[in-house]
Formats: sequence, structure tokens, C-alpha cells
Amino acid sequence: MNRTAFRADRLFDGMTCVDHPTLLVEDGRVTAVGDDVPPDIELVELAGATLLPGLVDTHVHLAFDASTDVVGALAARDAEAELAAMAEAARAQLAAGVTTVRDLGDRAYASLRLDTDLTVVSAGPPITSVGGHCHYLGGETVDVRAAVRERAARGCGVVKVMASGGGLTPGTDVLARQFDDDDLRAVVDEAHRHGLPVTAHAHAVEAVAQAVRAGVDGIEHASCFTAEGVDLPEELLAEIVRRRIAIGATVGVVPIAGLVPPPHVLRRLPAIQANLARMVAAGAVVVAGTDAGIAPLKPHGVLPRGLADLVAAGMTPLEALRAGTATAAAVVGLGERKGRLAPGYDADVLAVAGDPTTDPGALLAPVAVVVGGRVLETVR
Repeated sequence: MNRTAFRADRLFDGMTCVDHPTLLVEDGRVTAVGDDVPPDIELVELAGATLLPGLVDTHVHLAFDASTDVVGALAARDAEAELAAMAEAARAQLAAGVTTVRDLGDRAYASLRLDTDLTVVSAGPPITSVGGHCHYLGGETVDVRAAVRERAARGCGVVKVMASGGGLTPGTDVLARQFDDDDLRAVVDEAHRHGLPVTAHAHAVEAVAQAVRAGVDGIEHASCFTAEGVDLPEELLAEIVRRRIAIGATVGVVPIAGLVPPPHVLRRLPAIQANLARMVAAGAVVVAGTDAGIAPLKPHGVLPRGLADLVAAGMTPLEALRAGTATAAAVVGLGERKGRLAPGYDADVLAVAGDPTTDPGALLAPVAVVVGGRVLETVR
């Protein structure tokens, strides 16, 4: 039996706060949150720190290395080198206090083979049209039901479908839909028959609306691009809220001098940010899907900055923490095990200097990362 107590100045349990807590962990699970330290138990003192659940990033790409040419770098790697690079990406996530991720696009189901302390919910190669967005990952198909069945058989935890084109695939159109209504509905129907949720990559407002009609469980980006700019009709927003569709807000960047988002994103950025604020104000289910790995501005482990962006979009710091822990865990299908510090939950813990319930910047100062009750060597 492995028993440890962690004592800090405060604790955010995924929902609410406790002052001067003692977190008791036994065999990798949380057993209690209280005041006393039982005798004959290892005590880890974290004075001045806040304990919170390990963070959950709902949208990453462990196969992408955050270089200036992520697609070319991946193409140059063999399978062994690919797994080594993904393991390095996983370590960077853990060092930042991210203990669970949903990988929404790898090559040849590599994330299912990855050996890591990081909990990974894998989509495998995203389902895309022939020549469509991220086709080079191996997910292009003309038989979407067969594609869903393959992912279910391999053990994927989510189905990712490319409803529009994307910036990492020249020749695709971010303003257009990639599938017709029948095919997108078939993806959702087949996935739900196998007990899998569906999240749709959608930049075009037409693709966002189509995904909503198809009954998806989540929408990534939800950029709502039009030829002229950005448009999120009130009736579409109301339907997203009513159906409780999880919006994976593409937030979190590390500023790098001379590097900016692509031009088509940069000129639309103020309107995208305004629409995110509208979604938050309307009560939509919004989580931070950072898209970590796709560019130097989005390295692995960028989620703490993404949660600060949710505060800028109108969430309170406490609401942003929920969005990065309990709510995100539920969105990725692990709400009964992850995202909370409560009896029975996995003892995945982040300790940070300061108080992130009032200052989101405290998330950038991790002092300990615990996975399954074990303090990792990735601690800074």
C-alpha cells in the first residue's frame, strides 16, 4: 500500500476551493481531502502552493513538434522516431501540469502505441475527404462508416472528422464544407452506435452549422469564417448552447517575436475573439483546445496560457480552471476519473506557486506534478 499526504495553502478540487487542505492519496487514488495527517504516512509539504487537478487539454497533436514545418518534420520521421518525438511532447505536457490530453490527429494510430505517464484519449487519424484537410495522416476515405468502425475496433476514444478545410493542408478550403450532410450524419450515427463521441474540425460557418445539424458532440475551432470575415448567427449560437455541444476554443499561444498567426486568421482574430466571448456569455460549454504542436506559437504544454485566454473571453478565473479540469475531463470522456480532487478520482495533481483562482498567471509556476500519486521527475 502506497500512501502519501500533500499539504498546501489551498486546494481547488475541480469545482470549489478549500483553504489549508491535506490531500490524502492511496495507491494512486485520492482518498480524502481534510485537515489532519494520519500517522505513519509520507507528508509532502508545499507551503505557499495551490493544489489542483492535473490539467486536461482537449485538443493536441503529439505527432506535431511545434516547428516551423510540422508536416514536413513528421513526414521525415520513421515510426520509431515518431514515437520518440511524441514521448518528448508528452513530457513537455506533463512538465506544464497537463496530465490528460485528447489527441485529435496522429499518423497511423501512433498515439495508441505511445508509452507515457500522460493520459491520452486518441482519435487516430482524423476522418477526412479524399485530398482533404490532414489527408497525409492517413484518414481520407469515401466510406465514412467503415472509417468509424476501424477507429472503434482499434480502441480510439473519440472520432474526429474534418468538416472544413484547414491551414495545415494547402489546397483545402477553410471556407467550404468537406462532406455532404448525409456523410456527416453517418459519421455521427456510426460513432454513437459504437459508443464514441464525435468532434468536428470546423472553420467555415457553413461547416459549423452542418456539424450542429449532424448531431456532433463537439466542435473544434468553431471559427465561423465567411468570405467577408466571421459570422456567428444568433440562432446558431442558441442551438449550440441548447444542445450542449462542447466548443474547443483554440486558445493558448507563446509570444515569439516576428511570428504571428496566418494572415487569414490574423485579420479575423478580433471577430473570432468577440464570438468566443459571446459563446461564454451565452453559457455554451467552452473548453480550451490548444491545438498544441501545430506551430512554434503553440508548443506542447501551452494550456496554462490558454486558460488565461478564457478569462480574457469573460470567464472568471474559477470558471476557467473548471474548464481546464472537471469540464474538460467530462468532454474527453473521463469525467468519472479525471479533473477532480475528490475521493475515488485518480491522484493526478498539479501544485503551483500562488493562487490561480484569482491570478491565472500562477499556472505558469508549477512546483510539483503528480500522476497516479507519484511525483514526477518532470517537476520544475
